[in-house]
Amino acid sequence: ALYDVPQQTVDYHFIADSPVRVSALRSLGSYANLYAIECFMDELAELAGCDPVEFRLRHLADARARAVLQAAASMSGWAQRGEGGTGSGMGIGFGRYKNQAAYCAIVAKVDVEEKVRVAKVWIAVDAGAAVNPDGLVNQIEGGMLQSLSWTLKESVTWDDAGVSSCDWAHYPILGFDEIPEIEVHVMPQPDAPSLGVGEAAAGPTAAAVANAVAHALGLRARHLPLTGDRLAQAIASG
Repeated sequence: ALYDVPQQTVDYHFIADSPVRVSALRSLGSYANLYAIECFMDELAELAGCDPVEFRLRHLADARARAVLQAAASMSGWAQRGEGGTGSGMGIGFGRYKNQAAYCAIVAKVDVEEKVRVAKVWIAVDAGAAVNPDGLVNQIEGGMLQSLSWTLKESVTWDDAGVSSCDWAHYPILGFDEIPEIEVHVMPQPDAPSLGVGEAAAGPTAAAVANAVAHALGLRARHLPLTGDRLAQAIASG
């Protein structure tokens, strides 16, 4: 488990017969699971009257996990993020790839009007000894951008005839003009074993953006992708 929480109970539901044919998404279950876990951690922090980073640190004994979280917070100027509900917000997401590989913490800064614009993303990653640091950064940046596209835009739709999102007009993806400023810090661990980093950014990205949107709006949109219509529905429902 990511966090040190006593008396855990995990329920899962396996749907054997699906109405549509599905296949694996990059990062497998990590994207959806980390999105849910990390959004819930923010909600728990709010109920506890605690800063989201501080709340996570209270429930993390792993020194490397703590260091990654603290690095991302420091890079982003988290301490000055300000009050929520202003239309601009910052959010954080954290995960450990496969619970045994690279640690990754991401802070996203967003502006929300009719849609979400991600202005900047800060990423801290601990992959042990980095054999190819430039390749590691490329992998993290690419994974973050793909996840950002999922989180803001991508959604398969269908009707009685089958899948209806069959072209770019009905299945939009992130454009070059929507790419945020990105800053990546690789934690120096020259004496530690190298850790896999392939899909480490996927889940933390979704959570960081969703938590930033919640901070910006003062309310939470729970369903992905975070399109303008989804935001309007969340605002209308309070």
